[in-house]
Amino acid sequence: MAECWIESPLGDMRIVDDDGAIVRLEWGGARGECDDTPVLRAAERQLRAYFSGELDVFDLPLRVEGTEFQRAVCAAMSAIPIGYTRTYGEIAKELGAMPQAVGQACGGNPIPIIIPCHRVMGAKGLTGFSGAGGVESKVWLLRHERAGGFLI
Repeated sequence: MAECWIESPLGDMRIVDDDGAIVRLEWGGARGECDDTPVLRAAERQLRAYFSGELDVFDLPLRVEGTEFQRAVCAAMSAIPIGYTRTYGEIAKELGAMPQAVGQACGGNPIPIIIPCHRVMGAKGLTGFSGAGGVESKVWLLRHERAGGFLI
């Protein structure tokens, strides 16, 4: 596995490439030397563009390691366009599952931001976020994506 760290408005992030696909995006951790792979370079470039407001859609090879259901939830989250949100219930209905199962899968998303779990809400609005900073990071991401009007 290869890895690289970038600075972001939400803190340092570690990107992990395994055999030509992004498999993890994590907050924090001990910074090390960045490995030089085409996928990591592309991820770093796209994340910087996203945080500067110049990128709306990521175009990276991703591999979600998990169950078939986890991958289905990640695919559903990836289909939510920037500036929009969906509820756990909406995704659950689409997948023929329970909202709680969708919530657990969202919380286990190994590639947050790139797979936008922050765009998924509870039936009554804003819910938690598994990334560093919790709900405050989720609010920041939604406002950054101009989807935060409902938060004010």
